[in-house]
Amino acid sequence: MPHCTFCGKVTTTAGGLKRHIVGHPECRREWISIIEDTDVENLDAPDTAPGDVHMRSSPDVDHNPTVRKNRRVTVEEVNDVDATSGRYFESQPGAGWAQHQGETVFERYRKEQREEGEEPWAPFENAEEWSLAQWLVKNLGQTQTDEYLKLPITQNRSKLPFHNNRSFLQRVDELPHGPAWSCNMVTVRGNREDENGELLEEEVELWSRDPVECVKELIGNPSFKADMAYNPARAFSDPAGEHRVIDEMWTADWWAEKQKALPDGATIAPIILASDKTSLSQFRGDKTSWPVYMSIGNIAKAKRRQASARATVLIGYLPAGKLDCFTPDVRSLAGHRLFHHCMGLLLHPLIAAGNNGVDMVCADSWIRRVYPILAAYVADFPEQCLVSCCKENRCPKCVVGAKERGEVLDSVMRDPESTKIILERRKNGQHPPEFEENGLRAIYKPFWADMPHSDIFLAFTPDLLHQIHKGVFKDHLVKWCVEIIGEEEMDARFKAIPDYPGLRHFKKGISTVKQWTGSLLAGAVPRNSRYCDHFNIPKLHQLTHYARSISLFGAADGFNTELPERLHIDFAKEAYRASNKRDYEQQMVLWLQCQEAVFSRGRYLDWLLQEPAGGMDSHSHSISDSDSESDSTSEESEAAITRATPANKFAATHILAKTPSHPHQSVQNLVHAHGATDFLPALQSFLDTNLPDNTLIPGDHDRFDIYCQVVVVTPPAFQVSKVPMCRRVRATPEKLASGRKPGIPARFDMALISVGPRTSHLHTLDGLRVGQVRAIFTLPRQFGEYPRALAYVELFTPFRARDPSSRMRQVSRSTRQLRRNVAVIHVDDIVRPCHLIPKMGESVAPRLIGGNAYEVANDFYLNDFIDVEMFCASVTII
Repeated sequence: MPHCTFCGKVTTTAGGLKRHIVGHPECRREWISIIEDTDVENLDAPDTAPGDVHMRSSPDVDHNPTVRKNRRVTVEEVNDVDATSGRYFESQPGAGWAQHQGETVFERYRKEQREEGEEPWAPFENAEEWSLAQWLVKNLGQTQTDEYLKLPITQNRSKLPFHNNRSFLQRVDELPHGPAWSCNMVTVRGNREDENGELLEEEVELWSRDPVECVKELIGNPSFKADMAYNPARAFSDPAGEHRVIDEMWTADWWAEKQKALPDGATIAPIILASDKTSLSQFRGDKTSWPVYMSIGNIAKAKRRQASARATVLIGYLPAGKLDCFTPDVRSLAGHRLFHHCMGLLLHPLIAAGNNGVDMVCADSWIRRVYPILAAYVADFPEQCLVSCCKENRCPKCVVGAKERGEVLDSVMRDPESTKIILERRKNGQHPPEFEENGLRAIYKPFWADMPHSDIFLAFTPDLLHQIHKGVFKDHLVKWCVEIIGEEEMDARFKAIPDYPGLRHFKKGISTVKQWTGSLLAGAVPRNSRYCDHFNIPKLHQLTHYARSISLFGAADGFNTELPERLHIDFAKEAYRASNKRDYEQQMVLWLQCQEAVFSRGRYLDWLLQEPAGGMDSHSHSISDSDSESDSTSEESEAAITRATPANKFAATHILAKTPSHPHQSVQNLVHAHGATDFLPALQSFLDTNLPDNTLIPGDHDRFDIYCQVVVVTPPAFQVSKVPMCRRVRATPEKLASGRKPGIPARFDMALISVGPRTSHLHTLDGLRVGQVRAIFTLPRQFGEYPRALAYVELFTPFRARDPSSRMRQVSRSTRQLRRNVAVIHVDDIVRPCHLIPKMGESVAPRLIGGNAYEVANDFYLNDFIDVEMFCASVTII
């Protein structure tokens, strides 16, 4: 096994050895000394992944000795060198060099606490008091906090050092917080006159934080250490480097191209901006806010998508006033100019930092020269047009004509330099024809004009929420299909969709549907149907830019506008509710500063628990935040999954409840409640194959322990995240109504069953068949101590050719001697759940609408689009 030659520590992987050397100063110093003493020409160091440390060496040697100059791909830190279980990297030399070691904010604060003799939870007296303070800040407003602290039971029993909200907030204010807020007053002179004939003026507030300081906070946060990259690399799915993978921002092309324009060893911090105006008041729409959010592409997209991780920070509130000092005919243009003026003030510190670089302490405690460069801008279509200074009937990325967006054209992309020249000529009184041809607005000083190394038109990323889900599907595709097949037929198709864990079932139709799946309409829409006369649709045209955006910046799910919409709740709406609704923006930033201080302290305490020399007692703890509606890769489930995953992180794990939900069930109950009509013959066949020495014959007198579900923990899908996925396969009978409690329908889920040798990964569908799980049980003791749980399944036919209309695989129920083909299998032969859609033809049969489509239908489509992993497995060609 790999081991450290300096201290003797044994690790299971080469990657673990790298992390050990990086994380232990003594071993790291020894390693550096060896590197410095090694002849560069004979150095045979392995290529490194983007998270590894690249040391700056002396001027007379190679500037990046840890990366070889020849093209070579190395396997990522995995236990299995099988190409199907990991990724391979070709690192780019001359990027992300570490200058010298520094101290992160957590390390510096721990040092200060030790020098002052303070406890980790100071200024609070103990861990219990800190936990109470954390709960108060997160869950109660100021009035409720004051009432709680003044309760006699609180004052008499708790004996807290703070007795009201004011004294409590004084304690909270002693906690360190992020970059400070400032308010800039911007005077806007309109074109309307007052009664004295003077032009009206209006003062608006721009609340902002230094974006460079926010970059320092993000790139230096030790909580993101495992999710941070400092240099670009090309990723491949095979060791030969023939099949490239683009997912994270550092695996795409933009970062590598920008690296060439910077000095050797420079570290790029790709700035990802997002802005969106939102309403604050619930019943009155006159209170609005315009937050601006920022993140960096160094952080993995799975971490950026977690709102609870705070990997995207608020850097400002733009003025959202009505500008009554202008007449209605010019008010809109004045608002656009004000937006660019305020964004210019907000982002001005990025100009010098992007040109010259700033030394920053990174999450791994190394100091690097960081160049924050505007890379991506996440916004909906109207906001993109606002940022690009173009009209909303034009494309914000290219110069395609207003009536040509439905044509298959390779339009010329907008160019920042030529656009600035056109706007400058317009400002000087000229009338360049390109101004109207390109659909520009008279915004003479765009905020992006002086941003170094950035192209604002390329920066607009795919907007899956508004352009795909709501735009193309909801506003257009579904509308066309409803016009063709009718609303009643469309509702019937949604009602006939079977249940699936995590998939919402619309029992009353599509009145509240937000996302659509095209397979619902397979066979219903005639091939020659024509409803739309043209495709000159702005959101449809945006899809033509998706391929280039993904190749430049990575997978589209890392830039979805769904995250800013979610952040509005935390950074705008909740903050507004905490104010007294007058002069609310100042109160909002103070409230957010308080929330940020408490969150940061919680992360600091979590970090201390993970540090070997953290200095905290074993009984101390802190409460971490997590998304309540997150997927199975949330922070809470991540801890549970880690405990359940075996030593080989690429082996699936099947988890049953500690005790059966229905113990000692009879065979008759399995037949009637679970529909296991051929249970005894199937079990006898299983025993003959797996227990040939068994002489007992199962009969009606036997009793079986029945489980409601099995949880399948599958290895991480690198297209989604690095966290294992947790999925349920249910086999629960119908529960009848009792009193006021409604009944619960039976749920016998479909699953992919392994019927042949295959790897532990779901990379293809080879060797798999669909089966409906009817019962999950264990063998009674009279058959011996059999350690593996079993499942009674009804098998389907092997996958047939794809349907020409829906392009989905087809399966049907398998029969044997005019009865359903059944089998008893090991539970660990269940690879994962799957979702089937019944074939409906031109019209939905009434028997499919009752919620029992799995029972009455015979022919189905395999839903390839139920999740990313299933889609990738379905389209993979070996």
